[in-house]
Amino acid sequence: MQIRLNLKIILLIILFIITGQIEIYVILMLFAIIHELGHLLVGMLLGFRPQSFNILPIGATIGFNVGCNDYNKKIRNGNILSVKKILIALAGPLTNIIIFTIFMIFDFEPFGIKRELIIYSNILIAIFNLIPIYPLDGGRIIKNIFHIIFGLKKSYTYTNLISNVTISMLTALTSIAILYLKNIAILIILMYLWWLVISENIKYRKKMRMYDIMEDIDINKFHDEVNFTSKNI
Repeated sequence: MQIRLNLKIILLIILFIITGQIEIYVILMLFAIIHELGHLLVGMLLGFRPQSFNILPIGATIGFNVGCNDYNKKIRNGNILSVKKILIALAGPLTNIIIFTIFMIFDFEPFGIKRELIIYSNILIAIFNLIPIYPLDGGRIIKNIFHIIFGLKKSYTYTNLISNVTISMLTALTSIAILYLKNIAILIILMYLWWLVISENIKYRKKMRMYDIMEDIDINKFHDEVNFTSKNI
């Protein structure tokens, strides 16, 4: 498994040192990595082999090698792979919820980290990752549910629509929060979410163009077959 560190993280560390928020940033990053280890554990239990572990300025991501067999096991309009992806996506937020619950029940502070800060960090990470914006965990969950129900093409369309509606609503809400709280962390998170949505919009348009080309090829092939049959008749 390859482990990569995005060097842009250094810029954020400097920024949070200047603004006096470095402690919360370090703790959030710590539990974001633990969150990702939850994905890793469930993925390995489901038979996937981890391929990469990337530490980003805001959180981390893990990639798996996917076996071909799961693609061939159909469930309605999707396949068994979609179910496994849903379980892996749920594992991260569930890890944070378990940590949050433990520290709500038991009053202790490991390594001198404040209990309230641990609770706050894990609630924040769980809620953030369950936002229905792809490729966050929430977006991955709804995409794979749509894949099972409606098929792959419609899952892309519906997920992309929900992502765009969600980021628009969040922008309106967080603008008010930024105005009153004057917290630069909220602005950075919002910018990161916009970057995700814009990147996925570009990928979505490319995928739709590919689907259109494939459908045109299928239609032309159908017409050729019909014409060939007509001539033989």
